[in-house]
Amino acid sequence: MSDLSAALLRVPLFRELNREELLRLERISSIRHYGKKTIIFNEGAEREAVFFVLRGLVKTFKTDENGHEQLMNILKTGDLFPQTGFFDDAPYPATAETIGDSRLLSIPVRPFEQLILDVPGIAIKLMRVMSSRIINLQERLHSFTGHDAAERVVLFLLKLAEDYGKPDEQDAVRIPIPLTNQELANAVGTTRETVNRLVSGLRKEGLLLTDKTGFRIPDKENLFIRVHKEEH
Repeated sequence: MSDLSAALLRVPLFRELNREELLRLERISSIRHYGKKTIIFNEGAEREAVFFVLRGLVKTFKTDENGHEQLMNILKTGDLFPQTGFFDDAPYPATAETIGDSRLLSIPVRPFEQLILDVPGIAIKLMRVMSSRIINLQERLHSFTGHDAAERVVLFLLKLAEDYGKPDEQDAVRIPIPLTNQELANAVGTTRETVNRLVSGLRKEGLLLTDKTGFRIPDKENLFIRVHKEEH
């Protein structure tokens, strides 16, 4: 089995495709390697390809008129971006940049559209999987509703720990994503000053450690309890 075949098989979106459909898809796909902090595409550029993360992490963000970045998403292995995928011919909705060295699966939009015309069953299978992803996204957005800024930051950190965390030798959870306080603020819709105060408080309580490589949560349960106390 080639590296490309193995890569396609690891993508959740293609889990319902049969062998022949996967072979057709393989013919138009490629694997690309990107170094740390490399722009994959810019917001507003013509959509030429859709990407899947095979290894590494990718962040997507928008830039406002003052040049401030608003973090939209952090993508891990198996994730698709842009998330509107193949069924939207609008320009790229955000800029995508690697957080560390990354390996991506690239599928060009126009050849894929022709493949759909030739084998329409592929579109039906993809839409089934994408509908479940939309439901999951709605549930994630709903979980943030009704919380104040401090609670949203903590819930966001817990979500990062769930999706990207790695246990260390002391049973703490390491999140290897070097986000700044401004990026945290943008991600949950608050100010950098608010995040500065909260992160400082969490450090003093021993609930969060930070450095240039990311975050470390000594005890996820205690961090969750802190949010629960705030709610009451």
